[in-house]
Amino acid sequence: MQYGGWNVTDFDDQPKDHTFQVIARPNNDTYYITGIIDVRKDAVILDMPAFDSNYVSLMITGYDHYVNIPMSTRLGDFQKAEKMLVYSERTGGYKEGEKIEGVDRYFEVTGDFISAVFRVMPHINDPERYHRITGQMNDFKMYTLSAYQTGEPTPKEDVELPQVGKTDVDVYANNLLEVMQFIFNHTIFDPENELDQKLLALYEPLGVVPGQAFDTNKVVKLDSEKFRDIAQRITDEEMAKADKLAASTGLFQPKGEISLDLLLFQSVFGPIGQPAQEAVYPAVASADGESMNAQNDYVISMSKEEMPPANAFWSFTLYDTENGFFLPNERKKYNVSENTGMKLNEEGGIVFSVRAVLRNSEAISW
Repeated sequence: MQYGGWNVTDFDDQPKDHTFQVIARPNNDTYYITGIIDVRKDAVILDMPAFDSNYVSLMITGYDHYVNIPMSTRLGDFQKAEKMLVYSERTGGYKEGEKIEGVDRYFEVTGDFISAVFRVMPHINDPERYHRITGQMNDFKMYTLSAYQTGEPTPKEDVELPQVGKTDVDVYANNLLEVMQFIFNHTIFDPENELDQKLLALYEPLGVVPGQAFDTNKVVKLDSEKFRDIAQRITDEEMAKADKLAASTGLFQPKGEISLDLLLFQSVFGPIGQPAQEAVYPAVASADGESMNAQNDYVISMSKEEMPPANAFWSFTLYDTENGFFLPNERKKYNVSENTGMKLNEEGGIVFSVRAVLRNSEAISW
């Protein structure tokens, strides 16, 4: 696994570059603390320090692509050290409502395997504060409830993950039903949720139902090329909506609070993002309303009054349209932001350029 296994953490200690391809549309405005959590046999505790940062948030999400932000500096959190216990309704060794001494918060998840991602603004241009914040990130700990209470963690249970290929389209072509059987087995479906029940009803005739082992002899044989073509067509259609939908206030919401159309777009565009209460992701178009492309040069100009009204930070970042990764370049410059040393002009505004060929005098341009 990318982060070394279940219930372990990984955190950034330097800005990301174009080789970082774990998620679509990463950024260098915040550093990440990432944990991949298994709550099948044991609840997990997130042991969080206080953070001396203008912006910190905790995002929890799972295979169903719903997004939860249980803690954020926007809500007044991370001013003091706290512990959060993460569990599901079928987690072993813990019952909902049970109070654990020393635990401050409790969060119920909708699957056996979930990701927890902290976004921490590191304040790179303030070296003393940066050192303090990265030290606080290093102080974050994650451990099981049994390890917290007894010092002896519950033995880990191995799990065999299906192959997923390089892209979602690969899954539709190669082993869609095998992957969906795994997801169904490790996701908790709500009998009162309409989308949950419609999804289960669609897959049942194909031989995929929760709680059973995948058996290639008991599922419907799919036309792999046809499914690949359909998946690619839908991917292309949804990505074509990015300029209009990327900044939608309806994206990245908890279960029951997002429409099916936006959930589809979000799943194609990249399911790991924050809701509009935390961050917005507007696409930048040219003055004639067209999308930016690598065939043209651009100048982005904002007066002091036109600067984004952000409480913590704003940035301008270039991504490729195919995968949403940073664009490779010799200078390893991927965005304009406070963390990457942007310079305002005498009037408090900013002007920078995006060019196919960089001029030596353009210090804050591509």
